[in-house]
Amino acid sequence: MEYGALTLMPVIVIIVMAVITKKSFESLIVGSITACIIMYGAGFIPEWVKMVLTAASDYDNVWVILVCGLFGSLIAMLRESKGTNGFSNLGEKLCKSEKTALLGTFIMGAVIFVDDYLNMLTVGTCMRGICDKRKVPREALAYVLNSTGTPVCVLLPFSTWTAFYITLFTKEEAVQLLGYKTGVELYMHIIPYIFYAIATVVMVLLFCFGIMPRLGSMKSAYARTTETGCTYSKDSSRLNVNDEGEDTVGNVWDFLIPVIILIAVTILLGDMLTAVIVTLSTCMLMYVPRKIMTFNEWSNYLIAGFCEMVPTLAILIGAFTVAKCCNVMGLPQYMIATVEPYLSASTFPVIIFIIVSLLTFATSSTWGVSTIVVPIIIPLAAAVNANLVLTMAAILSGSTFGSHACFYSDATVLAATASRISNLEHAMAQIPYALIAATAACAGFWVCGM
Repeated sequence: MEYGALTLMPVIVIIVMAVITKKSFESLIVGSITACIIMYGAGFIPEWVKMVLTAASDYDNVWVILVCGLFGSLIAMLRESKGTNGFSNLGEKLCKSEKTALLGTFIMGAVIFVDDYLNMLTVGTCMRGICDKRKVPREALAYVLNSTGTPVCVLLPFSTWTAFYITLFTKEEAVQLLGYKTGVELYMHIIPYIFYAIATVVMVLLFCFGIMPRLGSMKSAYARTTETGCTYSKDSSRLNVNDEGEDTVGNVWDFLIPVIILIAVTILLGDMLTAVIVTLSTCMLMYVPRKIMTFNEWSNYLIAGFCEMVPTLAILIGAFTVAKCCNVMGLPQYMIATVEPYLSASTFPVIIFIIVSLLTFATSSTWGVSTIVVPIIIPLAAAVNANLVLTMAAILSGSTFGSHACFYSDATVLAATASRISNLEHAMAQIPYALIAATAACAGFWVCGM
């Protein structure tokens, strides 16, 4: 059954309710229930339960839940071992001002480019205490984390994002006919046209240097920090009850060795879940024999850290459920069919950027949306004789924007979690910069398409 414009209703409900209530999880639940009411009428309750179970039990979604939960365990281990204090003491010697603290965050984000999850959670753990001492608002930290997460990953041909999109694009016959010898060669030709990611990275670097002005909620966050000295709002106080507090002497290697192992195993095996399990085991072998903690304490921190991530995991499960509902309703197909009559070779890239951005923003399902739309968009691009390289760059840019700007996307939620502020506060502070970058991307795709 086709639902037409009704496919947009759940997304509208989510956005309106989130703006009014400032609640993410509740908004996602109401949005998914709205979708099920539209599809199933009075019998929506059992169908909604099926949607939740299907979304929560999906292999990729379970992987995300386990990675995020166990990252909470790892963060707890590093905190309780005082390794984070050791790193903070070292970082303080190098980052002596707000500008150098933000630049340090940017540089670490660019260096840890393998995966956006690894990037944001690791760098956030490293830099949060340092940024606090330099009176950097948590909103600014979250913006830099998120902007050096996905945007950096898509601009380098050696990340999890690259591997996913190379696999997706090279399956299409029209792309194969372009004649590139390898997927990496193809991707290298796409990179210069991923305008949204390029604009975002340039803007966040200017932000770190203080050249990009503080806008909207970000300006308010800086005013709050200046006036009160507190780097986070009252609404985010509940997320900081386990803050490290007073300075404590710590061994920097108790932090660096686990992080190095985490990155190395991720690169070697290509699986972050395996990497975080290996790293947690390494923490046990490092800390227990040296009596930094007992085995029972290690076990308790393992559970306690996972529990600290429960609010984040709840939002992610809500987002997975919404994405499932939107896909079942046919939202991607409806939006593409709506704009298809207006497509031409010259306007194709900019329209595809807008459509993929809206779809990814609406569903928060970055790779899920791409998996659905790429087999539709690429043959359509070939049919209207649009530039395929530019079209693929538009898909990547749209996916990056959606991941970067959506207030309940995994990237936004994790950047907020790593910064210990609410995801809505982070999203509201970041959205002006995301919209500026999106406008620059539209201009780039319009000019190149013409």
